[in-house]
Amino acid sequence: MMDTQPIKTRFLIISDTHGMTIPPQYLTHANIDVLIHCGDLTTESKLAEYHQVIQLLQSIPAPLKLLIAGNHDFTLDDGIYTKKMHEAERTGIDIQLIHQEYGQVGEARALLTSFSSSVGITFLDEGTHHFKLSNGATLNVYASPYTPSAGDWGFQYRQDQGHDFSAMQKEGEEAAIDVVITHGPPHGIMDYLDSGQRAGCPQLFETVARCRPKMHCFGHIHEGWGGKLVAWRKKASEKPSHFTDIDHGRSEVVAKLTTLGHEMENDRNRVCYATSHCAGDPSPIQRGLQTLFVNAAIEGTEERPIQLPWLVDLDLPGAKESI
Repeated sequence: MMDTQPIKTRFLIISDTHGMTIPPQYLTHANIDVLIHCGDLTTESKLAEYHQVIQLLQSIPAPLKLLIAGNHDFTLDDGIYTKKMHEAERTGIDIQLIHQEYGQVGEARALLTSFSSSVGITFLDEGTHHFKLSNGATLNVYASPYTPSAGDWGFQYRQDQGHDFSAMQKEGEEAAIDVVITHGPPHGIMDYLDSGQRAGCPQLFETVARCRPKMHCFGHIHEGWGGKLVAWRKKASEKPSHFTDIDHGRSEVVAKLTTLGHEMENDRNRVCYATSHCAGDPSPIQRGLQTLFVNAAIEGTEERPIQLPWLVDLDLPGAKESI
């Protein structure tokens, strides 16, 4: 097998669109190789909202469009949706009316997957996924929609019980994860609520700190929008945390909401936050040494209803050729 040169690959990253209408200039950037949507496609998980998000994804010029569910997309979680249906039956709600709004169990998922070939949409369940991109690069992804419980939503787990993300860790260079896509943040990384409390998952941070992908993107915590280029300490600790395993002196904040506000005041036509970490850039990412964390939550506040999508350039390995 012949080794190939790294291939510059452009990602457009969004999350938490919640069925919003987003002006096309925010999404129609040139030379996008991969679109990533980190979940919360909807607000109420209604079929009409899934049709809206499909129209949104159709408008984005990317050959590969990867999306996961979020906690609001509960009709994609068959177990939770079945439970909600049984609860509705016990309270005497007309199930036919529910089916009209939300669909049968499995209908929302079938709707998304039916557009796989025509629109390039790939709906990812939890686990590892491997792609050969149209630009010649290979992409290994770990995806998970699960977040710590915040109520009776989809794809959630109790914080005191945790969640097993160990499938993220793969042995060998060819199996190494390039990009982690989760709905929620890891503990300690762009996970502050307005209350000042952190809402990220400790188990997720532990696993990412051992896996050390090139990029980890997520949303869920809208007020945590931003990006951080993390430099890892030489060796992962026995129980990794953002206190012990990040070399904060060599890490840098790429952007956060406070800087976004200042920048958009100076440039009101700005429609994305672009950053590049390829060979030759000022801050290139080296596998195992740095990870770019991106919180790409789009839904904002009344003052700033649309938070910027992220446009990220990364080097990915090329597909190896036989000789």
